[in-house]
Amino acid sequence: CERCQCHSEAKRTAILYTLLSQNLNHSRSGRSPGHQRCLCHQRRTVCLRTPHVTCQAASNVLVKTVSFMKNLPSFHLLPREDQLLLLDSCWVPLFLLGLVQEMVTFEVMETPAPSMLKKILLNGQSKWQEPERTQPTLAECCLNTFWSLDLSPKEYAYLKGAILFNPDVPGLRASLYIESLQQEAQRALQEVLQPLHPEDQGRFTHILLIASTLKSIPPALITDLFFRPVIGNADIVELIAEMLYEITGRQLAP
Repeated sequence: CERCQCHSEAKRTAILYTLLSQNLNHSRSGRSPGHQRCLCHQRRTVCLRTPHVTCQAASNVLVKTVSFMKNLPSFHLLPREDQLLLLDSCWVPLFLLGLVQEMVTFEVMETPAPSMLKKILLNGQSKWQEPERTQPTLAECCLNTFWSLDLSPKEYAYLKGAILFNPDVPGLRASLYIESLQQEAQRALQEVLQPLHPEDQGRFTHILLIASTLKSIPPALITDLFFRPVIGNADIVELIAEMLYEITGRQLAP
C-alpha cells in the first residue's frame, strides 16, 4: 500500500474521507496496525453518526444546488425533457461540489454485519435497508483534492455550469446548444483562473479532471448516506424536480 491514498501526505479530514478512514478499531481483528489490510481494499457498510445534523446540512446544500439551477436562465430555456435528463445525470456531482464549497464535514460509524437469521428475515424487503449494497471506497469518495484546490466562488460557479451542461447525456434534444453552454462555462472558468493563478498554467485542466471523477460516485450511495433517513423510499430525483419546479410545498428536511 505504499502508493495508495491511505498513506499519502494529505491526511486531513475531507468530505467523504471519513467513510473509510475513521472508526477503524484495531482491536476488532486482534492484529497489530501493521498487519491490517489497506483501507482501500476494505468494504464496510457505514451510517452517519449524527444523522439529524448531517442530513440537515446536506438538505441545505441540496436546496442551494437547486437554487443554482433555478437562477440559470439558459437552463430554463432548454426543453423540459432536457432539463430533467441533465438533472438526473448531474445532481450528484453538483451536490458534492456544494458539500465541498460549504465545508460540510461529518462523521460515520460502521454498521454491524447482519446475522444469517437477519438476512433471511430481511429477504425481499426494500433495497435501501439491505446491508449488502455498493460500498464506498477511497478512490470513489475522497474529495480531499478539492479542499487543496481552494476554489473561489466564481470558480465553483463556472465549474458547476460546466458540469450541469453536459452534452454527452443520452437522449438530449438540444445537445448542440447544451454543448455551447458548456464551452461558455469552461471559457469563463479559464478567464477567471488566469488572473487568480497566473503561475499555474495547468490548473484549468486539473480542475476539470478532478471534477470528472465526481461522476463515478453512485447516486445510490449519496442518497442512502445523506437522504434516505429523511425521504425513506421516495425517489430523490423526483423530489429534486419538485423543488426545482415548485410542484409541491414539501421540504427536504429532517
